[in-house]
Amino acid sequence: MFNIIRRDPFREMLQIRNTMDRLFEDAFSGWWDVDWSQSWTGGLPLDVIEKDDEYIVSASLPGIKPDDLDISFTGNTLTIKGEVKAEDEKEQGQYHLRERRYGSFARSLTLPAGIKGDKIEASYEAGILKLHLPKADEAKPKRIKVKTSVPKMIEGKVREIAGKN
Repeated sequence: MFNIIRRDPFREMLQIRNTMDRLFEDAFSGWWDVDWSQSWTGGLPLDVIEKDDEYIVSASLPGIKPDDLDISFTGNTLTIKGEVKAEDEKEQGQYHLRERRYGSFARSLTLPAGIKGDKIEASYEAGILKLHLPKADEAKPKRIKVKTSVPKMIEGKVREIAGKN
């Protein structure tokens, strides 16, 4: 004997939703237990742009005082270190959400050889650290003219040719 099962598209969609909910609960369970305030696991976000005569490195460092930064360049490695100090807790209470990080951080970046280390300039404005690393003369791109053995074409004026016809 055969059983007839009635299709219910809404119930099927609800089952799919419940399955997806369980999938996300399993995948992300416990992520809120990580102490994000103590870690810089994502690393210091950087942008590096290469121009003909320099590299520009930009780092997002909101809320960090320039005096708390230590920037060094050794060999061809740029290192940015710093520390974000935790705020003193005046009032005791329970956090419902705490995402702002504090603690020390460091990020090293290896650049191609040919940087003028003594000419590096740094500026800090609105939470963005910007470093200008000028290229050494030997690292700058050079234009190379292509020589050819083909003779130049003879040029003429269109009016003279058109007038003779």
